[in-house]
Amino acid sequence: MPYGAHEAMETHEILNETRSQIEHFSFYARQCQDQSLRQMIERHIQSAVAAYNEMVNYTHTYKAATPHQPDMRLAQPQQIAYGLRQPAPVSPQTGVTSFNDQQIAGAVLSAHKNSARNHMQAALECADPNLRQMMVNGAVTCAQQAYETFLFMNQKGWYQVPTLLDKTAQTLLHTYQPIGQQAGPVQPAYQ
Repeated sequence: MPYGAHEAMETHEILNETRSQIEHFSFYARQCQDQSLRQMIERHIQSAVAAYNEMVNYTHTYKAATPHQPDMRLAQPQQIAYGLRQPAPVSPQTGVTSFNDQQIAGAVLSAHKNSARNHMQAALECADPNLRQMMVNGAVTCAQQAYETFLFMNQKGWYQVPTLLDKTAQTLLHTYQPIGQQAGPVQPAYQ
């Protein structure tokens, strides 16, 4: 079964990115001091390995595997610390020889965010329905893992969520109103 040029190149990019992510996350897991961060990264590595192997197997045999289900860790709004709490000044460090847990978590979060975007971009270029679904599943998995990483960082105070005044947010968001029942079918512009 042939692949289109776009989907072959996008799949190559995703497999290369996933390989790199597995290698980086393995390195980060060995440097972690926080046990819960290490366990989270190790779960993310296992998920990436499963997705990588599934995609490699499919591109070699054209036999669709049962796709892995994205791990959906849900949070409640009250679990998130909103607002800025004396954020410390930051600047890039050069000459780093090892990473602390905050740097590791930040790198993991960035990797997941980028991978979610890249997987969805690749899905939009796939004609093969099985390969497309693998890409969509990868995007969802990365988005969920990014959120899990954000929650970890937010609880540590490493990722603060700026807010607007309630009145400002409401004024902005309440300008959008539901479509009323009186809205009928769209009339064609030309008849």
